[in-house]
Amino acid sequence: MATIPPTAPQLDAMRTALEEARQAAVEGEIPVGALVLAPDREVIARARNGRERMPDPTAHAEVLALREAAAELGDRVLAGCTLVVTLEPCAMCAGAILAARVPTVVFGAWDEKAGAAGSVYDLLRDGRLPHAVPEVIGGVLAEASAELLEAFFRARR
Repeated sequence: MATIPPTAPQLDAMRTALEEARQAAVEGEIPVGALVLAPDREVIARARNGRERMPDPTAHAEVLALREAAAELGDRVLAGCTLVVTLEPCAMCAGAILAARVPTVVFGAWDEKAGAAGSVYDLLRDGRLPHAVPEVIGGVLAEASAELLEAFFRARR
């Protein structure tokens, strides 16, 4: 799979998503953070994992950010938006991304156990699904994202 280089605004957004991920770890959540950028590159939503604090099994950072963005725009379709997340989306999150019709997804660390954007599955680019195929840019600041996750799980063992 070819790697598309991220834009400067996408890199800046990933740095902000990493801040959200760090806060998730402080709260005892798996450290994943996400942002949604409007077409003008303004941050319209930011979220971090919240499964433990909410408690809600669907409270992944991506889902929470998509919900916030839809509320901000007053539309379930996030046309022209970009989702930036520190970890490759899982199958549930990939489904939510497709349902929201997000045209661009940028993620940090690859998830070799449950990733659905190219590592284990590639739901986002599966042309058999009845949704437009988003542009996917993976591995952006992957080392920083992976280190947060590794440190979190190392501390829990």
